[in-house]
Amino acid sequence: MILRGAISDLKYRPSGIQVGRMRVPLGVIGIIYESRPNVTCEAASLCLKSGNATILRGGSEAINSNQAIAACIKTGLEQAGLSEHVVQVLDRPDRDAVGLLITMPEFVDVIIPRGGKGLIARISADAKVPVIKHLDGNCHVYIDDKADIEKAIPVVINAKTQRYGTCCTLESLLVAEKIAAQVLPALCEQLIEKGVELRGCENTRALVEGVNPASIEDWETEYLAPILSIKIVADVDAAISHINTYSSQHTESIVTEDYTRAQQFLREVDSSSVMINASTRFADGFEYGLGAEIGISTDKLHARGPVGLEGLTSQKYIVLGDGHIRQ
Repeated sequence: MILRGAISDLKYRPSGIQVGRMRVPLGVIGIIYESRPNVTCEAASLCLKSGNATILRGGSEAINSNQAIAACIKTGLEQAGLSEHVVQVLDRPDRDAVGLLITMPEFVDVIIPRGGKGLIARISADAKVPVIKHLDGNCHVYIDDKADIEKAIPVVINAKTQRYGTCCTLESLLVAEKIAAQVLPALCEQLIEKGVELRGCENTRALVEGVNPASIEDWETEYLAPILSIKIVADVDAAISHINTYSSQHTESIVTEDYTRAQQFLREVDSSSVMINASTRFADGFEYGLGAEIGISTDKLHARGPVGLEGLTSQKYIVLGDGHIRQ
């Protein structure tokens, strides 16, 4: 994949000039993350390959691992004939280091935080540098009354139980009232067998035994645990309204055989990934063909969804002329 310097959309204009766009790095990217020392290697690699310099600040829990990885990166840069300064790993895990990093727009072009809500909220509030946010993943699946039940049940089971601790794991299930009695008993039985705690609306609890009452807080929660909230809704319009009210704009999926409703769901659901007849667990840079990812952005600018190499670049307009002047 050629990114830096790649030219696209080059077209002649009536004046005779050629206008196109060139792919360019963002500049210096500050990445702040907690635990998970693998992020040190992955982030450094993505930034380097996309032509950016990076300053990495990991958590205190993995400071020794991060420094060991940083030493390996430095050796690799030297052997490749690159400056060791294009990847810098801070050896200070304290909050003051973060406070300085996010308030230096003269040195840092963008900040990417990866971590819990508290970290994201603090950086978003205090940063003087543009931030690409990776917020929580309160993801939904809506089973439409035109759904194929044989498709719907495996999609929900996979979306919820394939891995509990990821941002693209299903947290809230919506079911059309016309099909609820057909799908929920069998589906809930399988979820309970897998150890999932179910929290549902009154109509759900009337259909399925062993479902705990759900609150508004449940509709808003990313559990990252074997817990699922369930709500029976009137139709696709009610499902879309619920999602746009309570979701974190991460990933939502509809299960339906109705083309018109599927297209409506794609158009009207305001999330970074919207799916038809597929598990939310596919919301991943690797599964999207992007390779490794720096995170999944729930922002609308500059990048949205999984942020891979292209998301770490921007574009500038270029004009090619031969002494042309504007008349």
